[in-house]
Amino acid sequence: MSHAHEQANHGSVKSYLVGFALSVILTAIPFWMVMSGALTKQATFFGIFAFAVAQILVHLKYFLHLDFSKEGKLNSLSFLFTGLVIVLLVGLSVWIIYSADALMMR
Repeated sequence: MSHAHEQANHGSVKSYLVGFALSVILTAIPFWMVMSGALTKQATFFGIFAFAVAQILVHLKYFLHLDFSKEGKLNSLSFLFTGLVIVLLVGLSVWIIYSADALMMR
């Protein structure tokens, strides 16, 4: 394996700094939203949720180096499949527990 190929998979200092700067910004804005109280609770909640999703995407791209290039496609699809399994496992478990609780309360 060549050194250039290893460097492409691991990122550069510049990409880590860009990811870090974006992460700080995506943390500071929701912090300001909560501390200032300028928005309603519902708007603050949806804003925090939107910035959290953006932060997840930044971390996946800049720190975990997941992308859909030819080299990274397998890793990205494996990650997405794992996420789907976790969401299904937790979501269906909560649904089953809620349904069992509702049936027991009759």
